[in-house]
Amino acid sequence: MCGIAGLFGLKCAATKIAGMVALQRHRGPDGCGFYFDPNGVAMLGHNRLSIIDLSEAGAQPMMDCTGRLHIAFNGEIYNYRELRQELRDYPYRSQTDTEVILAAYARWGEACLDRFIGMFALLIWDEREKRLFAARDRFGVKPLYYHQRPDGALMVASEIRTLHAAGVAPEPDARTWADYLAHGLSDHSTRTFWEGIEALAPGHCLTWQNGCTRVRCWYDLVERAGSDLDRRPVREVEEEYLALLTESVRLRFRSDVPVGINLSGGLDSSTLFGLVQLTQEGGSVKAFTYVTGDPRYDELPWVEQMLQRTQHESVICRLEPETVPQLAAAVFAHQDEPFGGLPTLAYAQLCARARAEGVIVLLDGQGMDEQWAGYDYYATDDEERLVQGTTGKSVRPDCLTDEFKWLAESLSSPQPFPDRLRNLQYRDIRYTKMPKALRFNDRASMQASVELREPFLDHRLFELALRQPIERKMQTGVRKWLLRKITRRLLPEGVVEAPKRPLQTPQREWLRGELRDWASAQIEAALTGNSWLKASSVRAAWREYCAGESDNSFYVWQWISLGLASTERRRLLNCLAHFAPEDCVKETTCAV
Repeated sequence: MCGIAGLFGLKCAATKIAGMVALQRHRGPDGCGFYFDPNGVAMLGHNRLSIIDLSEAGAQPMMDCTGRLHIAFNGEIYNYRELRQELRDYPYRSQTDTEVILAAYARWGEACLDRFIGMFALLIWDEREKRLFAARDRFGVKPLYYHQRPDGALMVASEIRTLHAAGVAPEPDARTWADYLAHGLSDHSTRTFWEGIEALAPGHCLTWQNGCTRVRCWYDLVERAGSDLDRRPVREVEEEYLALLTESVRLRFRSDVPVGINLSGGLDSSTLFGLVQLTQEGGSVKAFTYVTGDPRYDELPWVEQMLQRTQHESVICRLEPETVPQLAAAVFAHQDEPFGGLPTLAYAQLCARARAEGVIVLLDGQGMDEQWAGYDYYATDDEERLVQGTTGKSVRPDCLTDEFKWLAESLSSPQPFPDRLRNLQYRDIRYTKMPKALRFNDRASMQASVELREPFLDHRLFELALRQPIERKMQTGVRKWLLRKITRRLLPEGVVEAPKRPLQTPQREWLRGELRDWASAQIEAALTGNSWLKASSVRAAWREYCAGESDNSFYVWQWISLGLASTERRRLLNCLAHFAPEDCVKETTCAV
């Protein structure tokens, strides 16, 4: 888990790449390194968070045995040991998964991606061909952003603000903001909230050579899952899925640093906990849980029940209202884009606590709702509801000016499957739920220099789950039916899963209560000099919300996000005005 950066077609930019790496130090505080093409056409930068092979042999950018290929890599290839055995004729100089990528690319070229089980964003520079190959993992767990200049030069980085430091003006993308404020959409396309900066889509790769950039899809979940339903006996599917689950968790315990688990009391977290119990490595890992002190939302009783008679140490991380203002500003500065409200703040605080406890890798249970149709709207006709467990309006397009509202486009996601349920699942996997959650999680964990591993995002699990007929996902009002059946085999007798709780924090209560003054200030910051919002409509809707006339705080958090973004942009412009990349060269401990 690291940070990567690259400049291609830009000569005499050594100080610029050093500045980019310096800004991403939180993604890899254990070291940094650089590669410069002899002809000056390419530069790679890397921030290292040491997880596998902690020696200097694991430093990046890494060169292959011929000196031709150079890689900057962010993520983990969990099956690297198996691939290393298959590629055992390669003269390895380290025990890293990074070097296995180089060996695999040298053997199979771009087709090597299909052999990887993991999360990754990578840059491979071919020094002989003067060609960049970049790729992002199947579901986009690890980020990769880029900006192409009119002259063909390319800038690539793990984070958006890194590209701002490299010279891309921090101007908001009005169309993306319109989609977000009018329809609640984000991360549904390659556009970002900033002009001129695109995200490489999940499951896509990019090549750059002589100023020409090409992007193509290398992994298509629809194609891999297929449209035919799996009609094998339930028991057979159950055994196959459980075997894949077990292997997925086992692979993600491969680490040379301590591993912990993010544990709530819900079904997905319970499943992960049960699988950790099955692994020899998992007997005494620390379990981290965030709470808010509100029993309507906290799942601590179920967590304590799960941990009974185990060796797991429980670490409770409590989010307090008074910590939110400062925490929100710090988190937004790392997120670069609007994030998921108080749950993301609580998650960021949990990751920081894990780091303080000496835990560098955390396991998390993301992905089961999308695999097994866990969201309530899968069983209803209310497909547009953005927040479960609420009845009020999620967004307020009536508070937007007409000119701005016209920029917005609703999502028209593909319908590749012959049934409604799988099309909804695919929408959430590819365009709505998962892309947002993965972005929030990556930034929150990397802000604390913690590697987040999500075992349920193994592509083999998704492909198998999507083939299952509806009755294995929902039966007589019970969602995630087959997963619940499997989980009962994993948990100790007497452990009962917590009920499904779509609202994880008292965000709506705090915003109209303890955080009301702070929220008002953020909303006013959003209105200042803004031509997107109708100030009178926003203020009226805010007064109604504070009076308790809405049970949905999503639109309020949207306005707060706009206020945070306005403040952060001013701060960023001020920082960039005084930003001297050459100072980063002096400050870094790496030789440039």
